[in-house]
Amino acid sequence: MTMAGGYSPLLWNLAMREGWRRLRRRLRAGPAYRWRYTGRTPERVLIAPPDLRLADPEIAREIYHGRFLLSGQLVETGGQSPFHLQVRNQAWLESLHDFRWLRHLNAAQSELAAANARALVADWIGLHGRRITGLAWAPSITARRIIAWLQHSAVVLQGADLAFYRQFLKVLAIQVRYLRSMAPEMPDGEEKLRARVALAFAALSLPAPVSALRSATRNLGIELDWQILPDGGHISRNPRAVMELLADLLPLRQTYANQAESPPDALVGAVERMLPALRFFRHRDGSLARFNGMGVTIHDRVAAILRHDDTGGAPLSQAPYSGYERLAMGTTTAIADTAAPPPPELSNHAHAGCLSFEMSSGRHQFIVNCGVDSFGAEAFRPLARATAAHSTATLDDTSQARFALSSGWDDWIGTPLISGPRKVERRRTDTPDTQAFAASHDGYVQRFGLLHERELALSQDGALLEGLDRFQAANGYSAGQPCAVAVRFHIHPDIELYRDDQGLLILAGEGTDTWVFSCDDVEPVVEESIFFAAVAGPCRSRQIVLHFSAPELPEVRWQFLRTHSIAERN
Repeated sequence: MTMAGGYSPLLWNLAMREGWRRLRRRLRAGPAYRWRYTGRTPERVLIAPPDLRLADPEIAREIYHGRFLLSGQLVETGGQSPFHLQVRNQAWLESLHDFRWLRHLNAAQSELAAANARALVADWIGLHGRRITGLAWAPSITARRIIAWLQHSAVVLQGADLAFYRQFLKVLAIQVRYLRSMAPEMPDGEEKLRARVALAFAALSLPAPVSALRSATRNLGIELDWQILPDGGHISRNPRAVMELLADLLPLRQTYANQAESPPDALVGAVERMLPALRFFRHRDGSLARFNGMGVTIHDRVAAILRHDDTGGAPLSQAPYSGYERLAMGTTTAIADTAAPPPPELSNHAHAGCLSFEMSSGRHQFIVNCGVDSFGAEAFRPLARATAAHSTATLDDTSQARFALSSGWDDWIGTPLISGPRKVERRRTDTPDTQAFAASHDGYVQRFGLLHERELALSQDGALLEGLDRFQAANGYSAGQPCAVAVRFHIHPDIELYRDDQGLLILAGEGTDTWVFSCDDVEPVVEESIFFAAVAGPCRSRQIVLHFSAPELPEVRWQFLRTHSIAERN
């Protein structure tokens, strides 16, 4: 999708702000500013913060043999330093320079792994440590590298001579001063918050005046209050951001305690809200719902994070500030997106999926959104973000929001959502025997004059999910010309889909429940689909689609009925 006509004031505003940030970064990395990053070299690392991200000693062995599997791409160095290689994959380079892979070397607990870690850090210092420029010094990557160097300083410094020890601490301190200067200029969002986390880690882990810790703590609190919503969601509305930030915030909270410092109220409050929010987005199989940039779930990481959740009990039924609804009865869970997209400057990973939902039964997912392939080709990203890749309705095969720009703009400002739903109304309609909600969005009003309203109701102890999709003229608009509607239900690749002798659509999987889909108003058809968020990358799947014209047919009712569980079949 491209934007018709000229560029909006919104785009020009985003472009000018990005231009200003880039100019400021170049100035701060230039000779006139660089002297500010020199200073006293810390004498030692006081404490190595914990790391909740999964570590595998086998990967340490692969790294030793020059095989770096980062961001889904394997690169063999052939005996060279990886920092000398010319690799085109941007994500791979970012992962190389952020040094999060040091955790695998730390987990190996061997002198060989320590020597390898020390050699690789020395290579980076020799090639990039003396000149602040390029991808290696992007503020977001610098923040992640500072955290990784502090968390795994033990393995890097194990067996190090005095010269390397001093050089490591000197370059680490330069990075901290540089990031402190750059953090205010970073775009709003997850990476800016992580920069504040990195600076707090540094103030706790390195010898620093009390004022440095106070300043880092104050700035961290400001960013947490801005980015973490009252219901624990992230302002980007991306479930992945909640998971990734908790993986940094939980160790930070522990580091405050280990240093006999009281964690700031903003940090404690944010973590206590985010842990239930992470459980809110979680299906029974451990996967996080695929909304607004979420792809493959790393189950063990989620489990490691949730071990710190002391709240217990069932997840909340609503996340009103994040804009999601959850229906859960028996072993059935449905999670739906019921809010407008995040602000444009925070929407580079947001999807055009308002009113989409996912449904799981037991430990299997039946209805899904297509998700994203986090490490795949960039060409797939627009497809994954389109409305048609979500279990909701499209009109005339168009998305409810636009995000693809002319060549060159995406390199400058990314791919923000530049239109889409602005008014989303929702209401909860629970009864003693039913969990339900109704919501509507205006994403199609400007083009077609139609509001899309969806109702979902889960009843019979989770055995019946009923839905209604209604299309009606918005206030001030006439019905207009009929337009083609497609209500889509994407099926998880592990689920079989077939018609029985009566023509009913049956959804079943090995060792799981069986569900029947029916719609009295429209004959459902089965079409091909793509599931982008599979562990091995995009794979073929199928979808149930209801095709009709609106407003000729103003509404359709449909349902998923669980006929029997695997236990009943046995």
